[in-house]
Amino acid sequence: MKQEKVTRFFQSEDIDKKWYVIDAEGQVLGRLATKAARIIRGKEKPTFTPNADTGDFVIVINADKIKLTGKRAEMKEYFHYSGYPGGLKIQSFKELIAKKPEYVIEHAVHGMLPKNRLGARLFKKLKVYRGTEHPHEAQQPEVISL
Repeated sequence: MKQEKVTRFFQSEDIDKKWYVIDAEGQVLGRLATKAARIIRGKEKPTFTPNADTGDFVIVINADKIKLTGKRAEMKEYFHYSGYPGGLKIQSFKELIAKKPEYVIEHAVHGMLPKNRLGARLFKKLKVYRGTEHPHEAQQPEVISL
């Protein structure tokens, strides 16, 4: 008698969520963002379900010490358009990393998440901080090295 294989789909309530800390000091932006997005999405777990939030929380510290490879630090630009004529705002990576280093990592990870309601819910599981301190010690996060 042939045994049928059954695919299990998990609900987000059935999954226990963990917290992870990633130290961004000296890390390359794209590699760090990829790892963070995979953990938030839940792709690192055997219980991954594409249409459910089965991922974990990610805390990124030392966001101001992230780096880019090659000439990317001088060339990379971030665009924002207000919708009005002449409303295009361009900021370089160096300006942005000095002002809002959290935004650089959030922008990279957000681009790697789904563009729907699930992606919006998943994005809230990313916490980015400029220095080494973060207010999530009560969750007992595990440290991940890349």
